[in-house]
Amino acid sequence: MEKKLLILSLLYFCFYCIGQEIKIPDNFSEHSIPKVESKEWFTLNHSKDCYAVKKENNRLIIEKTSYYKEDSELETEYGKLIGKNKGEWGGALYFRPKGDEKKTIKVKFGNVVDIFRYQNKIYFTEGSGIWGSLYELKKDLTYREIETFGDALEALTVFNDIIYIVSHHGFYKVVNKEAITIFREQFWRSLYPNSVVVFDEENIFIGMRSGIVKLNLIKKTVNFYREKKL
Repeated sequence: MEKKLLILSLLYFCFYCIGQEIKIPDNFSEHSIPKVESKEWFTLNHSKDCYAVKKENNRLIIEKTSYYKEDSELETEYGKLIGKNKGEWGGALYFRPKGDEKKTIKVKFGNVVDIFRYQNKIYFTEGSGIWGSLYELKKDLTYREIETFGDALEALTVFNDIIYIVSHHGFYKVVNKEAITIFREQFWRSLYPNSVVVFDEENIFIGMRSGIVKLNLIKKTVNFYREKKL
């Protein structure tokens, strides 16, 4: 019995060390990464095509989406949290008490990007332009800043108790409330990342304008994929 458990443990370890083989949909193909502000990059920046990524049954799903990100919302036992991001026109974090939908409390002014649960607490991200922050929200609707970033935060996901964040031109991990910079000054600057999914450290995908990106945090590689045109 012990021998079987040891073999299973070794197989599990090898599987995650080597990494899964995540299939990218057949209608996407790899393209060279353009230099920022080059002719090719401006073509991507002005494209009307925008893609979001998600994970279903351990498969990568890519869907067309809108350039404009919807409000972020989170239901709690006391009511609903609503985050608005209006870019240069500002935004805010609001709370709507349960049973009193006509009442709305402004918790904080600022462009709120995501609201999410993490380690039995509620967090939210905020930012625009050249900065962003991660906050913890208390039950009394007060908040405290956990980390600051020299970059606007765009989208995040939680995987294996780690927060993965894609920003305007970078990528971060937050481990034990400490931000670790993985990539900076990447080509997706102004391509407006909107979503991120993590299968393992070698298979991380970002949805954005004009295509998707695959990150490998072990090998520190970045690959860019675009939809094939008929």
